[in-house]
Amino acid sequence: MDRLTPVKPTSTPLKFCESAVGSDHQVARIFFYHEGVYTALRSQVPPQDEINIQSLWQDFSVKHTVELAVCIANGLKRGVLSESEQKRYGFDASTLAEHFQLTGLGQLIDAIAGSDRYVEFP
Repeated sequence: MDRLTPVKPTSTPLKFCESAVGSDHQVARIFFYHEGVYTALRSQVPPQDEINIQSLWQDFSVKHTVELAVCIANGLKRGVLSESEQKRYGFDASTLAEHFQLTGLGQLIDAIAGSDRYVEFP
């Protein structure tokens, strides 16, 4: 990355993961928690002059076969619903973006236990 290239705070974790994969490290799962779950909200429409971070995460996931896990408790609290949760709670539509999946904290614990490193971005 060029030293003069501005990096928006929301893209820092993605840049880190791209760098890690580019250095022959493996990234198995990204866990979106707290406000980060908004990344998986399908109904967002970023302005044309801003980075579409959701699309970039989706592309990263497909290209590198990385799971995009969204905390189910935080997601539901903020309106991020999979098809099954949408039906369960009687909403008209699901709002979970493609390539993301709602999961529990067990997925985070499993990822930490099965990895040699854990990185968290506040």
